[in-house]
Parts: sequence; C-alpha cells; structure tokens
Amino acid sequence: MNVAVRDLKIKTPIEFLRGVGPARAAILRSDLNIHTFEDLLGHYPYRYFDRSEILSINQINEQSEWIQLIGTITNIGEEGDGPKRRLLATLYDQTGRIELLWFQGRAHVKKTLQDGVKYLVFGKVSFFNGRANIAHPEIELYNQDINLLGRQPVYSSTQKLISRGITNRSFSKLTQALFQSIKPEDIPEFLPERVRQNFNLLPRAAALAGIHFPQSEEELNNAIHRLKWEELFASQLMIALVRQQHAAQVGWKFERVGAFFNDFYNNHLPFQLTNAQQRVVREIRKDTLSGRQMNRLLQGDVGSGKTIVALMCALLAIDNGFQACIMAPTEILARQHYDSVRSLLQEIDIQVGLLTGTVKGKERKAALSGIADGSIALVIGTHAMIEDSVQYKNLGLAVIDEQHRFGVSQRAKLWKKNTIPPHILVMTATPIPRTLAMTLYGDLEVSVIDELPPGRKEILTLHRLENQRARVMQFLKSEIEKGRQVYIVYPLIEESEKLDYESLLAGYEQVRIWFPEHQYKVAMVHGRQAAEERQRNMDRFIKGEANILVATTVIEVGVNVPNASVMVVESAERFGLSQLHQLRGRVGRGAEQSYCILLTGEKIGEDSRQRMKIMCESSNGFYIAEQDLHLRGGGDLYGTRQSGALKFKLADILKDSAIMEETRIAAQQVAANDPQLQQPEHQCLNSLLDNSGQQSYWSKIS
Repeated sequence: MNVAVRDLKIKTPIEFLRGVGPARAAILRSDLNIHTFEDLLGHYPYRYFDRSEILSINQINEQSEWIQLIGTITNIGEEGDGPKRRLLATLYDQTGRIELLWFQGRAHVKKTLQDGVKYLVFGKVSFFNGRANIAHPEIELYNQDINLLGRQPVYSSTQKLISRGITNRSFSKLTQALFQSIKPEDIPEFLPERVRQNFNLLPRAAALAGIHFPQSEEELNNAIHRLKWEELFASQLMIALVRQQHAAQVGWKFERVGAFFNDFYNNHLPFQLTNAQQRVVREIRKDTLSGRQMNRLLQGDVGSGKTIVALMCALLAIDNGFQACIMAPTEILARQHYDSVRSLLQEIDIQVGLLTGTVKGKERKAALSGIADGSIALVIGTHAMIEDSVQYKNLGLAVIDEQHRFGVSQRAKLWKKNTIPPHILVMTATPIPRTLAMTLYGDLEVSVIDELPPGRKEILTLHRLENQRARVMQFLKSEIEKGRQVYIVYPLIEESEKLDYESLLAGYEQVRIWFPEHQYKVAMVHGRQAAEERQRNMDRFIKGEANILVATTVIEVGVNVPNASVMVVESAERFGLSQLHQLRGRVGRGAEQSYCILLTGEKIGEDSRQRMKIMCESSNGFYIAEQDLHLRGGGDLYGTRQSGALKFKLADILKDSAIMEETRIAAQQVAANDPQLQQPEHQCLNSLLDNSGQQSYWSKIS
C-alpha cells in the first residue's frame, strides 16, 4: 500500500468508526475537536485505572477511592427538585449494598437501567452521613465472558458525551476498535529512521499503541518519551529552520560610528554605562556590521538601562543614513519613551516623532509625512507604527519593547517596512528562564544586561496583612512628608473585570479617606479611562502634582518616576511573581531608599504565601522568573498558553528540559544539512511540522 492510500485511512472521518455514527461524531467534533481517526489517536489518556480487580461491597472503607463492583441493581427512581434532582439506584451483592446516583444525563441512564439485573460498575466512592455512594459510575451489563480491561486509560470528556452514552469505558472501546481497524503501517512516521536510532525512540505507531493501551509501566514510559520528544523536536526544528533563514537574510550594514553616536556618548550620557551595557552595545554593533539581518533579544531586569542601549543603537542607525523606531505595548509607555528620548537628545539635532492610536488629525498627518520623507529619523509609538498606512523612507532598525505583549505576526510586519528587512532588537524586562527562551525566542540571539547602574539601592520588600493596614498608611504619610510619592496598585483581572473595577473605585475612596484632599493630592489611572484622561492623570503624578497614584496594572511596565519611593500592591496574592517583580520595578529609580509593600488578606493559600516569601527574599529577576516557572508552569507565563510555540499535549518545558536539549541539537543538525527539508529521508518532517502547528506559527516570521 502506498503512503497516500495509508494517509487516507488515518484521515477517515470519525463517524465511520464502528460504534460512533453521525450523532456521536457531531459531539466528538464540537466538544473534543476529534474529526478523524488521526484526531482520536492524538486524544491521549491523562491517567490509567487498574480494572483487573473486583471488590465486594463489604470491602469498601473510608480509604477506598476508585473501585469496581459486580452486583444487581434495584430501587431505580428519582428524588429532589430543580438542580438537586437526581437519579438513584441501589447496587447489592452477597456482602452488602451501595447507592449509585446521577445528576446529569438522568433520562438516558434511566432508559438503560434494568431492575433486578446484574451489572459491572466502576467509579469513585464517596461517603455521605457515613454511607458509601458512587456518583456517575460507569456501568455495563455483566455476563460471564465480560472482558476486564486491566489497565484502563482515562480520557478527558464532556457531560454531553457522557449523556450520549460515551462513558470512559466506551471511549476506551472506541479507541480499541480504531486500533483493530488500522495497521501500524497506516500510521505515518514523523521522525527520520536515523534520528529514531540515534536517540533510541520507539516507532510512532508503537508509541501511540503504548500510550493508549500500555502492557507495562516500561512500555508506557517509552511511549510518552517518544511522543514528548516528537512534540519538542517539531518546535525546535521550526526554530532552527527560521534561524537558518535569518542567517541567510541579507541585512543593512551600519559601517560607521558617526557624529550623533559620538556626541551623545561623549557629552550627553546621564551616567556612565555599566560593563554589561557596553558589552551589549558591542554585540549589537558586531551584528549590524555583519551584512546579515540582526534578530536579537535583549533581556535586562527592571531599571537595568535597556532604553539607553536602544537609543544608542538607534543613533548608530541614524549615523548610517537610516531611520529607527521604538515600539512599546502601551500608550503610556510609548509617551514616556518619547519624553525621555527627547529630553536626552534635546541638544542633538535629530527629529523624534510620536505615533500612537491617539495621535490624530494634523499631528498624525505631520508624523506620517515626516516618516515617509525621512525628516523624522526616530519614531516612537505603539503598534500603530506597523499599520499599512505608515510608510518609512529607509527603516534600518526596529526596537520592540516588552516583546511578550506583541504577537509573532506583529514582529513579522516590521520585516516588510523596507526593501531589505530592518535589524530587529527585542527588549524585555521580564527575565526569561533558558528553557522557556529556547521555545519562545529560539529564533533570536540573546544579550543580557545583568547589572544595575551604580548608586541604585536595593528595594526593601515587605509582606503585610490586612490587619496591619493602619500602620502601612501611616508609613506612606511619613514618606510623603519627606517629599516622596507613592503608587497603590489594585488587581484588574479580565474574568471579573466589573467586580475588580468596583473594588478599585472603592479602594480609591478609601485612599481619599486616609489621605484627605486638603492635605494630599491623589490621582487615579485605569484601563477604562479615555486615553486623554489617563495620560492627564499620569502626567500629574510624573510632574509631582499628585502625591499618590491609585492604579491598575496599566502602570506595570516602563513608568519612570524617580521620586516615587513606595509601591503598595493591594490583594498581592492575586498577582503572579513576574508581575509583582515588574510592579516593584516602578520604584527604586532615584537615589533614596525605596519600598514595595505586598498587602494580602489574613488567610492566603500556601502558593500565595510562597510567592510573598520569594519576593521578600530576592530582587533578582532571573531567580524570580525561575521560581515563577516552577510554581506556575511554562504555559501560564507571559500569556503564552495559547501561543503556537507552546501547544504541547504532553511535553513540559520545565520538567522535560533534558529532552528539549536533545531535540535542539538534533534540529540544528537537520537544519544545517538540509535547510529546505528536500532530502528524501526528511520528507516526513514536513508532515511533522504541519501536524504540530509549528509551521503556521513560526512561518509568520520567516
């Protein structure tokens, strides 16, 4: 049988599998995204039950969990009203009886139950008023020839499927039926034979059989290892191919260090560059001299001086006759960069333009015209800068600040802004653990600013409980009396935005009570305000006209007020570690001692307590990012769970870092030897990339 015919078998619509049919197929498609035989193979179990043992009812005790019984059903009937209505039945054997109950799918179950008939029953036992019961058990008619499954896979399902009679046991039977209807050669192999042998990996068909119906612990472990390896290899291969393309991509040459760079460096630097900053500038200089397009990630903790490095690189581009742009994720941050850069360049003859969503009318027209004719050499703004209407005369460098706020496709749009793509410098103040960086930013070279400018004092971080609020407020008053300013930040989480908005307003009123208007000036900033009002309130704080800024996490990145010495985070238990670290970085920017006060409820969970402890013990962003990865898992960080780069069914970038390292090396070898995947042994890898979704994700920037 040729490959095309084999592929057809695996692509068969799911309704043609024995035991499915059109009605069940419709639910499998809508609820579990299972359209074909291949999709069912890829719907892996998440745990396994031992179904080889039958208990007697009198063996059940408080320690029992998942149990299997054989008994006769009787007393079938319904009780309760509304949502509490349930179907009840009694199961008895020679040793005792137990209650079975169903809240969902009652009508379907009631139709199938037969009074006085013997059943095989499996489920999780619970106790109510000292009596055992099983809710929503799996049941089937018992006969002497019934096949006890032994190790039974457990699949994620939905209530709709269960109500249609597809219990976990019947789901297992569907998967068994699928394996009986296809041969191992019907399952395409995604890895070249040489790669499988080098890394001692099971064939794909054997791995799929082993994960669904393992005969031993060893077979299960080998199957999972092979499938994890495949997932991570797909990700690393696509990254390696993109890197290979980058390496071949011609880039603009910045051959001279000219008057603008030298004048700024020698006469206008606000402080001496740290060794780390100097090293990063040299790395970027080397990239822009190479004749290849630069694609570099600059990681630096909050306050480490990334903006100065970005500005110096922009001056390098301008010295060589090119334009540069700096793209920020929010209006506030874009305006702050704009004000800061203009202040630094006030004695240098360079026109700086601002382009954000709120720049309208004549101002916008003038900005677009200046960008198009080249009179604006440095453009600062939000994603408005990459809209199709924005035409650059000669863009040579694009700096993207806080990359995790932008999608891959937005980075890709910058490539099209010149005949030869501009050099790309991506910056983040969120330190990224190596395992995550290898997956999210694997196509980029990495630079790190790992030291703070001299004279910065470490921020003192304190955890305080709600019952200590009065002391905290008194402390804020003492700081304000010294001439300092204070942030008070409230959580604003999408899932409960209305509620959080109300608690922000209530918090604002409470702050006004603690800090009466005739003595203190309080400003408020949040995402629901019109952009102009938000900017006006922000400006009051920046100019020192307000002592206190009550805000949501809209001020998380980039806001630079050296006179602000205290950051109070309300309901700090609702924030992740990386976000708390970002918020803390808004203070400590002046010469005075600064403080971050984490206010929480008196009763918080162990995870929250651990986060507060880590924050109080360390100000090292890389350490905090590692701890965040441990506590939350890679998929939850930086909003990447939906990212195509992290769509793994089995692999975990933290726990499987050793596998990732193997796949990275193997992928780089393949990409170096066959960057177009044209060799016969690599044809299967195109199918692997298509199947994994990596092709569409990474192709946006290739």
